[in-house]
Amino acid sequence: MKEQVKRRSKRRKNRAAEAGIAAVLSAVVVIGGIYAFAGSESGRRRGKVPSLVMEYAQPEIDLSGLNSRAGFLVRLSDGQVIARQRQDEKIFPASLTKIMTCIIALETIDDLEAEISMPEDIFPPLYADNASMAGFLPGEHVKIMDLLYGIILPSGGECSAAAAEYAAGSQEAFVKLMNEKAQELGMDNTHFENVTGLHDENHYTTVSDLAVLLEYALRNDTFEQIFSSKEHFVSPTDGHPEGLMLKSSMFVLEQDWTVGRGEIRGGKTGYTDQSGLCLATEAMLGNEKYIAVTAGAEGNHSTEPYHVLDAFYLYDQVENLWQVTKDE
Repeated sequence: MKEQVKRRSKRRKNRAAEAGIAAVLSAVVVIGGIYAFAGSESGRRRGKVPSLVMEYAQPEIDLSGLNSRAGFLVRLSDGQVIARQRQDEKIFPASLTKIMTCIIALETIDDLEAEISMPEDIFPPLYADNASMAGFLPGEHVKIMDLLYGIILPSGGECSAAAAEYAAGSQEAFVKLMNEKAQELGMDNTHFENVTGLHDENHYTTVSDLAVLLEYALRNDTFEQIFSSKEHFVSPTDGHPEGLMLKSSMFVLEQDWTVGRGEIRGGKTGYTDQSGLCLATEAMLGNEKYIAVTAGAEGNHSTEPYHVLDAFYLYDQVENLWQVTKDE
């Protein structure tokens, strides 16, 4: 799969050179979209969140080779948008929703080592909707920290529902907190209806809003630790006396996550029939951190992971740009 990405990236680079885009790419780095990613440690707790300002330059990087319908790539040090495609178009986020679920749980629950009993009534509707599950059982006693890993790594619906009910008393009350946070972050094109991302016509966002959300969540050290983990071992419980290994639904798709001068460090996958394949990732390339969000790629869990291919494609664009500017 990685070789396929590299071959496509090489073809795209050649076409860009032929079209004289290399000079444009240099300009995008200087005057591309600019985010006002302000904030401090206090931004990790619920409260007033600095507003977000975007500006874009034209023309921009050609993303015609992207499999996903929508895409967004931003450098975190200065908020410059390196690439965008249908960034404000409404999408269904599927399990990318759980980025918000996890960060709200982190900001709401004081004792992450607290142990709860998995509510039995959350399981039947999740089973009925064929929701992704981490593997915990009804009535099993689980630590909150293990639930948080279960939300992000295997995309566990039962983890999302249990954490939400523990944090806010009900999933409905928790969803209200999610929407309040979205408004605080300036995610004006986002609305949540549930904590899992199961399809609902009124549960929507955009790739640019998701980039805002992920940047905010990554300010939280615990979230970043979870987000960048490949796996997490749950110590023995009454439901799993030998323990339970939680594995990232993204990292199981590829062995080598290196890209040029760096690597893709973490990510969250998403998929429903309506959303297509979705992915939000963080990468470190050289000394810079980047976020890429894509949505609406054709395919499913049985096809090529086109959302992962797109992540490599986007980060390869950054490396191609770096090489062009270095050689000038």
